[in-house]
Amino acid sequence: MNRRRALVGGALACLALVILVRPVAAQSVNRQLIDDLNVQLIYVALPLALLVEVILVYAVVRFRNNDDPKPTADDPTLEITWTAATAVILVFVGFSTFVVLGNPYVSASPDVGDADGSNASVPDDAALVDVLAYQWGWQMTYPDANVTTRSLLVVPNGTDVYMRLESSDVIHSLFIPRFGVKQDALPGQHTTALTRPTKNGTYNLYCTQFREIVLLFALNNLKKLAKTL
Repeated sequence: MNRRRALVGGALACLALVILVRPVAAQSVNRQLIDDLNVQLIYVALPLALLVEVILVYAVVRFRNNDDPKPTADDPTLEITWTAATAVILVFVGFSTFVVLGNPYVSASPDVGDADGSNASVPDDAALVDVLAYQWGWQMTYPDANVTTRSLLVVPNGTDVYMRLESSDVIHSLFIPRFGVKQDALPGQHTTALTRPTKNGTYNLYCTQFREIVLLFALNNLKKLAKTL
């Protein structure tokens, strides 16, 4: 009885935690889309995880001293039910993810502007920033204002911002966690990230490719060390 109460209490506590605890307010449209998707997936995954864990604990406790186990009897209705339920869940997860990934704020067009550098394809009410990545920094150019900054991205609140990225040397990756923006910058090729900030503030910007380069460098050194040994 105590164990059953403990299981029920733990399940209710986890459910209350998910319902009552709200994520921090998003700072951009991108981040809001991603956060909403995560919440939807949690609401689906948590009941399933609790159900599986309860069944697992029950089976362990109920049959722990069973010295003569018997095969489970066939139950076509049960098998059809959980197969259909699984299919419905997968369709829901796939559709929700597809809607978010298909949103232009999450998967923007790979190129913005013409090859000659003009901004013909950028909406009139949007801002454009040309982002040049290099070792070890960023150069931000604002064509409309004829201003250039280094390692500082300044964008207007409540306005669509197209960031057209290019690298001068190796692959870089622009990552702004609070905006939900992550886009590679490739040598000789333009890629685009689209965002719309919704809250004033100062946020960190990273190049995530640097970590991968460090890991590859460490792995290469380990391989050389292994060969010498």
